[in-house]
Amino acid sequence: METWFIVLVVFGLGIFMWYVHDKYVQRTHQILVNYPIVGRLRFVFQEFREPFRQYFGDEKFYESMDKLDWVYSASRDKVNFASFSPSQPLPKPKFMLRHTNIVLNEDEIDNEFSVTFGENREKPFVANSILGRGPMSDGSISPEGTRAFVYGAKDGDFPINSGEGGLTSNFFVTHYNYDTKYMKEVTGNALQHKIFRLSKILFNEPVAIDFYRRGLFKKDLEADTYVFNKDKECFFRPNWEASIEAFPNEVPEDMPDIILQISSGLYGVRSRDGKFDKERYKKQMSFCKMTEIKIAQGAKQTGGKLIAEKVTPSIAYYRNIEAHKDAFSPNRFPYANTTEELFDFIGELQEASKKPVGIKIVISDYDNIVPIAKEMKRREELGLPYPDYISIDGGSGGSATAPLDMMERIGMDIRDALYLVDKVLKDYGVRDKVKLSASGKILTPDDVIITLCLGADFVQIARGFMMSAGCIRARYCSGAGEHQCPVGLATQDIKKRKHYFVKKHASNVKNYHKNILKSMKSLLAVMGLKNVNQLNKDKLIFLDKDSIIHDDMDALFERRILIKK
Repeated sequence: METWFIVLVVFGLGIFMWYVHDKYVQRTHQILVNYPIVGRLRFVFQEFREPFRQYFGDEKFYESMDKLDWVYSASRDKVNFASFSPSQPLPKPKFMLRHTNIVLNEDEIDNEFSVTFGENREKPFVANSILGRGPMSDGSISPEGTRAFVYGAKDGDFPINSGEGGLTSNFFVTHYNYDTKYMKEVTGNALQHKIFRLSKILFNEPVAIDFYRRGLFKKDLEADTYVFNKDKECFFRPNWEASIEAFPNEVPEDMPDIILQISSGLYGVRSRDGKFDKERYKKQMSFCKMTEIKIAQGAKQTGGKLIAEKVTPSIAYYRNIEAHKDAFSPNRFPYANTTEELFDFIGELQEASKKPVGIKIVISDYDNIVPIAKEMKRREELGLPYPDYISIDGGSGGSATAPLDMMERIGMDIRDALYLVDKVLKDYGVRDKVKLSASGKILTPDDVIITLCLGADFVQIARGFMMSAGCIRARYCSGAGEHQCPVGLATQDIKKRKHYFVKKHASNVKNYHKNILKSMKSLLAVMGLKNVNQLNKDKLIFLDKDSIIHDDMDALFERRILIKK
């Protein structure tokens, strides 16, 4: 009998059995009863819908596909010019920038983009850039992804927010000049060193380090908590059990400027039973420039949600929690049952660290900011502690995971929220006592300029930096279900993340930051402004959906936001 005939019969029999199963056996999918076999194409197309959405449709979630293309081009240090017109113009309504007839040349624009937090603190934080990488936790981000951001932040000289996962070993990858009093080292024997050096010749360095790590730690479940010191050819991690006297008095120069975020889970600064550990906090602040208390993020007016699949033994070690169990933080910050209690806790952190401390909030209306402004005013008069800065996040999903039912229902757009907070703080006479940081779908230089015009002193970007680090927006960040981040950036899946190009993406992260500042200078030149500090709301105009131009921002926002009197 011919082989082809046998194959055909087997194939036909298989299809027939598949048909019988779908129509007469299974009772899970209704559509397969009426459309056996062919109905399965529905599930195939559903599977492709999300990861392929970005390639076959206009951008619906962001203002335009051109803005996303700008981010990817900037991170690769490519020229960001377009021919003829945008492929997808920005939708109305939209903010526009006022230009001047007598423009400046770019060499007439100041290169000064610094901002100072906590001027009255013993150790103020002078950020060398007005832009920082927004909070992303090591845990929601892979160890390799965190290292790429840390390298990029250090080389690009801009701040990086730790996210609520705390200060993990991966934030120390640039810190080789350490004292072993506060750092634990693990090194191999002579044979392991020789194998490592040979592996570097035969393969690339990351593969060689991976071989070395596996040979040295074997089945140690916390192996990932150690990072590699290429100068000493050893692995190291902070020894948080060392005495406070062993830790440096000043942040080491070979570390980036880190903003330590503390969430309701108190990860990184908690005892095993979940209480705040002041000594551990002081130790972590030996390496950080200021603190951010996360009250809310985007639409997520709850504590962070890290599913069990992402709570590896290493992440559990960092957070002082149990591995392989959901890490769902409480909704409310434990020391923020009232505004007064929150501000008292801020004072405790300011006293312990001698450094600036701020809060991260989301605004839905006037009542979210007025109690904060009132309490700041009262405390300023009495000489009591209050935040050095307020970080305002836009009411969207955030770069990470949030409940779907909150994403379009909780929180204002960052521009409306920023205007409202700036106005209320001025009304209460405390605006000059606090810095404002802003975040929320800020991707490109024009976004940054508009945000600064509306009152921000500092901008934290998450999505844009994620994209510069390789994110393709497949939206599998949570790790829930069958899929993981295909890039290896937002997953703890070892097979996906170990092939992530750390140094390449670190360079892209640095380029993205550099090119935003570069293009901001071009915009300032066209606006006739020599310094970024000259930006204010008078430099904006607004084009509404009917193409009517509004040039009075106060009048515009009074119509957009009906403030309670």
